[in-house]
Amino acid sequence: MVNIVFESHGTTFDNENHLSSGWNNAKLSPRGEENARDLGQRYQEQNFDAIFCSDLERSYKTAAIAFGDKFKIIQDPRLRECNYGDLTQHPSSEVEPEKIKHIQIPFPNGESYKQTNSRMREFLEEISKKYDGKKVLLIGHRATQYGLECAINGKNLEDLISTPFVWQPGWTYKLEII
Repeated sequence: MVNIVFESHGTTFDNENHLSSGWNNAKLSPRGEENARDLGQRYQEQNFDAIFCSDLERSYKTAAIAFGDKFKIIQDPRLRECNYGDLTQHPSSEVEPEKIKHIQIPFPNGESYKQTNSRMREFLEEISKKYDGKKVLLIGHRATQYGLECAINGKNLEDLISTPFVWQPGWTYKLEII
């Protein structure tokens, strides 16, 4: 079993401007940098065998600010947010209601949430074997967490996407070998 702690990346300029970033390399705002420092403080007494983050700047910068070289930090593109395609960086008020329509069908020139879950499942299968008996931290996005919730807790995408996101300081999961 792998003990997983999930944290979302720090606040970005896109978040503050109510834009849906998708695969856009949104930069952390000063508030996001502070979020990252708080993240490091929260876990200063804990040990992780690895920290995984997406290869999008907001995720890997959060990890770097929070932990520096204290832990091995591994960027993995499978942990990316959903690719909103033509709706990337559109107002969140426009993108949020569209998400439920793109569980099976990709966003125009983007991907579907089923595709993001497939990426996450592949990632989880890999770490379930390589990190059995270990503790890892994932720093990612809502699609990252949707994948965790579906694969580990058996939740369905329709419910997850329909439920407003509420931030909290970390979520924990226990991943059995897949």
